[in-house]
Amino acid sequence: MKLTKKLPAFVIAALLAALAIVAAVCAQTAAAPASADTSTEVSAVLDEASETQTDGEETPSAAQPAEGSSMTAIGAAVAIGLAAIGGAIAMGMAISKAMEGIARQPEADGKIRSSLMLGLVFIETVVIYALIVAILIMFVV
Repeated sequence: MKLTKKLPAFVIAALLAALAIVAAVCAQTAAAPASADTSTEVSAVLDEASETQTDGEETPSAAQPAEGSSMTAIGAAVAIGLAAIGGAIAMGMAISKAMEGIARQPEADGKIRSSLMLGLVFIETVVIYALIVAILIMFVV
């Protein structure tokens, strides 16, 4: 028997979202600067810039991207991508099973439809949580 027949659709979505979040966190930790040499180089450049600054002029500050910003972006993209794929698969499976149930028992249409909507809300909630974590990784961490 297949794994998809044993597990409910929202459990599959939750597992894929958790995997996406773990991948994003791993990418974030890999992007963290590991050496103290970078801080000494930055302080040397700042000292040199302050020595060359004259009293009457202000030097424009150039925005430098963070060292691991590309890895952070990749981690966030992987997180939301896996969560979206998992959510789409889970929603497709849930809708498919609901339509099969309605086809077998048309008199239970209302109960099946209300249970389907509740399940779809839970699946979408997991995907939204993954989106929030991806946004936090991109802009806060």
